[in-house]
Amino acid sequence: MPSTRALAATAAEPSAPADPGTQAPVTEAAAPAATSAAPGAASDKLPGHLVLLLAAGAGLSVASLYYSQPMLGVLGADIGASDSAVGMVPTLTQLGYALGILLLAPLGDRYDRRRIILIKAAILTAALLAGAASSGIGLLLASSAAIGIAATMAQDIVPAAATLAPESHRGKVVGTVMTGLLLGILLSRVVSGFVAEHFGWRAMFAGAAASIALIGLAAWRGLPHFHATTHLAYRELLGSLFKLWRSHAALRRAMLAQGLLSVGFSAFWSTLAIMLHGEPFHLGSASAGAFGLAGAAGALAAPLAGRIADRRGPELVTRLGAALTTLSFAAMLLSPWLAPHVRLWLIVASAVGFDLGVQVALVAHQTIIYGIEPGARSRLNAVLFVGMFAGMAAGAALGSLMLSRWGWSGVAALATASAAGGLLVRLWPGARLAR
Repeated sequence: MPSTRALAATAAEPSAPADPGTQAPVTEAAAPAATSAAPGAASDKLPGHLVLLLAAGAGLSVASLYYSQPMLGVLGADIGASDSAVGMVPTLTQLGYALGILLLAPLGDRYDRRRIILIKAAILTAALLAGAASSGIGLLLASSAAIGIAATMAQDIVPAAATLAPESHRGKVVGTVMTGLLLGILLSRVVSGFVAEHFGWRAMFAGAAASIALIGLAAWRGLPHFHATTHLAYRELLGSLFKLWRSHAALRRAMLAQGLLSVGFSAFWSTLAIMLHGEPFHLGSASAGAFGLAGAAGALAAPLAGRIADRRGPELVTRLGAALTTLSFAAMLLSPWLAPHVRLWLIVASAVGFDLGVQVALVAHQTIIYGIEPGARSRLNAVLFVGMFAGMAAGAALGSLMLSRWGWSGVAALATASAAGGLLVRLWPGARLAR
């Protein structure tokens, strides 16, 4: 077994081929964390503990966006806020996330990603503690927006994983990290529903803050440093986002398709707890959160999707994911003609299907965009996720509107139409979209 010093020296060997546009780990002896990626460089495979750290960091940070959703029913009653005001909590969180991706994620190409991750972890911890201390809707809404902005550390972690992974295993590694991310999205609802019902919603925010603090400590000890791949000024860096979007039809397709799939995804999860709280189910936050377990089953297929994308190409995988998502949402249109207990089982089955479809499509879209310009992975990722979380924010707002006016059938119709639009984007000839 070679020593850490030898592995670091091997990783820095001039004869080793390197992608000139890709961020490389710094192998300075003064920083123990900087040598943690060296085993992966020497053996053409990332160490398992580093992949686990990246997956856990992505999952726990993005989970902060969704803890509030199953708690909306009890949260509003506790602070004396109306349903419409409380409904702004997930909307502002998603908008904050989209804004943070747009304005902050591109910095990963300009500065050391490790430092950015550590700073965002500290801010996210503080924002979650502010949420726990909220006595009224004003502070809660402000902290929700801050949580959304700081939770974009997940979008620094994903490009870091793509940078550290060897090209032959990039789809698998990104798929594994994205599994952690989506499990964070889905299991966050299970955990928050249980904690809110047994210990109160403030305990959930406080526990989330503790988890992010621990991830920050682990990242400080375990993540390597990264070299910048561009020296553009901040204004030019932001301007380059539009240039990338304009220059690459594959990026535009990925952004649009994933954004449309995300509209239905967010509409479902943002309204589920409210729907289950009313007639004829009268279920609490723990029951609403438990539906996340169904969706979590679909998230486990992300590494498989990455391997298929590596072997068969990601285009096929995007179409399969979008088609499965559309069919799963369409099945919920049968709800008005079903008995309540059958309707619940249909929702469970649909959640498994569309969560699997959305995750499969996302992994394939990331595989596509990360191959466009290796030196611009943070900015490419930012463009993709701005579209995705703009769709999430729109889905949360439109889902609440559809539920209030047309009930659950309206939510199902919205989700089906948006997913079908995403499928159409993937089936549309690429040459026409490039014009």
